[in-house]
Amino acid sequence: MEIYPGVVHIPQMFVNMYLVVGAQGLLLVDCGLKGSKGRIADAARQAGKSLADLRTIVITHADGDHYGGLDDLQQASRAATWAAPAEAEAIRKGVSSRALKPRGVYRLLYGLVAPVVKSKPGRIDSLLAEGQEFDFLGGLQALATPGHTPEHTSLWSPSTGVLFAGDSIQVADGQPRPSGGGNTWDAAKAVESFERQMALKPVLILAGHGIWKAQ
Repeated sequence: MEIYPGVVHIPQMFVNMYLVVGAQGLLLVDCGLKGSKGRIADAARQAGKSLADLRTIVITHADGDHYGGLDDLQQASRAATWAAPAEAEAIRKGVSSRALKPRGVYRLLYGLVAPVVKSKPGRIDSLLAEGQEFDFLGGLQALATPGHTPEHTSLWSPSTGVLFAGDSIQVADGQPRPSGGGNTWDAAKAVESFERQMALKPVLILAGHGIWKAQ
């Protein structure tokens, strides 16, 4: 579903992916869980494109629900894949970039979800850094947004006010909030990253597990 001109929302179970359409092809923000390739191909067709038009894949962070579909997708396209250094290292090993710290009922929940998010190693072609820009949505800029993971990266379009926040922002009860809980690497850094992003005054936050629109 097109959620913004040139941006297609691709839901998969409990996680979101986003396909961005540009004159030169397609950019994908995160690639979901294992088995996501078909959904991404369908979204590309809805946009009048195909997986052959996929030029760039940006992985916001190394959690299996954000790069689980990468291996299959790379076999079906020639897209260059980007991630920040610490996240890239984890993706190449097929692991997360930090240990989870679930407590109470969340320990049981994470145990149940673990087989679903288990991922194969994936190829990373280029390393993301603050200020890296992609020629989509008038210029998509990489923002270092650590906290949820050590080198989580978001993408910001100043000309449109669209923010691709990965898991650096949670949407709870209809409101954006910083990452928190047992899957957050550093809660203080997460709050700093959240405040930095909200200071940009985004009109649309496209997060890994929620969507928020300014009123």
